[in-house]
Amino acid sequence: MKKNLNLFFLLIWLCTFSGFAQTTISGTVFDEKNQALSGATITISRDSISSILAYAISKSDGSFQIKLNTQEEKVILKASYIGLQTVTRTLQNKTQNIAIQLLPSSEELKEVVVKSELIQRRGDTLSFSVEAFKDKNDRVIADVLRKMPGIEIKPGGQIHYQGKPIQKYYIEGLDLLEGRYSLANENLAADAVSKVEILENHQPIRVLDSLEFSERASLNIKLKNDVTLSGTAKLGLGAAPLLWETNLTPMLFTKKRQVIASYQSNNTGKNVSSQISDFSLNLAGNTYDIEKNDWLSILNPATPPFSQQRWLDNNVHLASANAIQRLKNDLDLKVNASYLNDYQQQVGSVNTQIFTPTDTITILEKTQNRIFTKTLQGKLTLEQNAKKNYLKNQLEFNGFWDSKIGNLHREKAKINQNLSNLFSGFKNQLTILKTFGKQLITFNSNTGYTHSNQDLYVVPGQFEELLNDGDAYSKTQQTLQSQKWFTDNSAGMTKALGNFTSTSKLGFAFQEETLNSDIYLEENPKPLGKDFKNRTRFYSNEIYLDHKLSYKNKNETWSLRLNTPLAYKNFKLKGENSQNLNAFVFEPNLYLRRKLSAYWEASISGSLNYNFGKIQRLHAGYLLTNYRNIQRYNTPISESVVQNYSASLNYRNPVKRLFIKGSYSLGHTTNNLLYSNQIAANGATILEAILRDNTMHTQRYNLEASKYISNINTSAKVTTSYTQTQKDQLLNDQLTATKNESYNLHTSLESEILKWLSLLYNSTYSLFKSSLEVTTLQQINTQQHNADLYLYPWENQYVSIGGEYYKNSLSNSDNNYFLNLSYQYTFTKKKIDLNLMWSNILNTKNFINASSSEYFITQNSYILRPSQVLASISFSF
Repeated sequence: MKKNLNLFFLLIWLCTFSGFAQTTISGTVFDEKNQALSGATITISRDSISSILAYAISKSDGSFQIKLNTQEEKVILKASYIGLQTVTRTLQNKTQNIAIQLLPSSEELKEVVVKSELIQRRGDTLSFSVEAFKDKNDRVIADVLRKMPGIEIKPGGQIHYQGKPIQKYYIEGLDLLEGRYSLANENLAADAVSKVEILENHQPIRVLDSLEFSERASLNIKLKNDVTLSGTAKLGLGAAPLLWETNLTPMLFTKKRQVIASYQSNNTGKNVSSQISDFSLNLAGNTYDIEKNDWLSILNPATPPFSQQRWLDNNVHLASANAIQRLKNDLDLKVNASYLNDYQQQVGSVNTQIFTPTDTITILEKTQNRIFTKTLQGKLTLEQNAKKNYLKNQLEFNGFWDSKIGNLHREKAKINQNLSNLFSGFKNQLTILKTFGKQLITFNSNTGYTHSNQDLYVVPGQFEELLNDGDAYSKTQQTLQSQKWFTDNSAGMTKALGNFTSTSKLGFAFQEETLNSDIYLEENPKPLGKDFKNRTRFYSNEIYLDHKLSYKNKNETWSLRLNTPLAYKNFKLKGENSQNLNAFVFEPNLYLRRKLSAYWEASISGSLNYNFGKIQRLHAGYLLTNYRNIQRYNTPISESVVQNYSASLNYRNPVKRLFIKGSYSLGHTTNNLLYSNQIAANGATILEAILRDNTMHTQRYNLEASKYISNINTSAKVTTSYTQTQKDQLLNDQLTATKNESYNLHTSLESEILKWLSLLYNSTYSLFKSSLEVTTLQQINTQQHNADLYLYPWENQYVSIGGEYYKNSLSNSDNNYFLNLSYQYTFTKKKIDLNLMWSNILNTKNFINASSSEYFITQNSYILRPSQVLASISFSF
């Protein structure tokens, strides 16, 4: 612990070592008419070829201020503005105030060549030209975003900038979809968009803009027209079997109104449910939500680690309606609703090797599952985001009506599983910020309720020794009902004190959760005794006082945030394992950022948190979570202390289109409970918890880099990471030290080699090692390669040839090749595409993959979609 704290404060010292400003250069920038220029870039360097020491962007009145900490006698100042001549001056390194006039450029163009600037910078805003990055076969804005340096779209649809998720996705400054922005990203026509803006250090609440800094980025879509009608329409048919794909997603955007509606359906393996995934960030620290919790499950084979359209056997229907209307005085009314109906089939097998200190257990399970999903989600939001006031009230509803049927074959047994999983929840969240004099008064309220019914049937009955005195029986039924309601309310005040901002908040929170569960045997209509039932009620009470101190100097080269929250927490558990826990906790966290130059930025952070038990691990009675896992936690309320430390270094150069980020994180988690796994010869696992202190250690290195090379129209990205986790595990009553290590390297390349030829290539290399004590289990090496070659024999036609290869060191199968072929003809004037796609030409029928965890290795075989042909007509408007 002492060593980690020394390391943490050493990082602080390194960041602050050169932070004492010696001179200040300030001034005003104006044009030939003596009018102030806003957004001019002023840089300071040692000489004409050295890297930039510091920079500033002129404000609306043309003023700027730059602080220097160099020992050079003289420095070079450059001032630039698009369309005007760049001014270069040699200055004495002393505090001074200067005036800079920028005149129109006198250069004459020898030929008229119009080419969009790829990336422009204005203060904390980066503007990416869509036209400059767009390729011939790009149709929606997501196609273009994937090429932009510094921006990454994860497989599920979440957008990252410089390795971190974006906090907001705006369209012309309006937050229509909040976290469910994939619907727009995957359907908004690229031709309708002029620019993509990255808003660095974006504070989404306007009244806080000058008070609280933000290290998060947001994304804003700039459209070409004030009134835009856009969207996607597609109809496809194919075989075999009979295939269909439909997509009708119209969009309307005006200054005060935005509407996105969508109906999508397919059985081709395209997972449209990801378009309504919620990627909202919980930056306010709300710990209470209405997320669905799956207590019970059936056995699912691990899905392949590549495109779902290769293996997803689905029949999905999605309907979504979203609208925002600007009423008056920055007041917005917003409605979001979606309904999903999906039927999926899974066929595969799972071969599991479980390693205990004394034995190795092998299980082979062949699975055939049918999964039915029905989901209804909605939000009604009233929001006013003005300069002096902020109001947001959001009513949210989530409903799930899911069921799963699984048929499983083992060596000498056939097991049927049937799961019903019903859930409903609603929440209302209110936030008010209002200025009174020089203070900002805040009020927050978050109240919600959830209800869940889950039933699992297993035929024949399992855990005979535990449940039926060793006698075989025909069926096990696990029933479960859970409810939760919560309220969290607080009031506070924010006040600026020079370059500092002080925010205090006093609040209380209450949550009540109930769990009722029983296990039935087919031969007995009555539930089993008290060891196999739960009548649990769990109360959480909290009174908290949060204080946050923020600092930002005038030129924003230094930013600091120190949170010092205090809380009194009370937990009461009523049931077979009744208990009471009181805790007074102090959970400080620190964030420090230093802008080293125009392109370099460093940050460090550290935090201390206390986590306490959830009802999911507080039931004294046994709970059959799946056909071979039964668990109970007849123990005290769990307590854990979590320390996290991190450091990062960022480089972003819009001129060179180069973005780099390196980071390191270190974590220590100390728990008072250790979980015991009793594993039988047939693989059945009984999970219990014992009172014993233990610590988990984690560390992670990460490096990301991306660059766009304009003269060869090439976008290159690389990401590499290393993660290590060490902890103790109790296996069959023996304490065992486990260690997991993983290495990952991902590269991507997208290049327009010639006007008639372009290439898209992605690769991933992974290495996973796990060990028990000093014994190293089999290490797993995996690699994935995807390549798509686009040929353009004519302006309005292309042929695409795609190849995929997957390799796993534990798999005995080399039959992991895929080949795809596509032809597209475009009616240019009407923007209509006719496409013919032949997928899985080699008719690869199954995929074998392996994975590893602390004490087991699994080899999964998954039945893939057959070779199929799909013809479609589509257009983006």
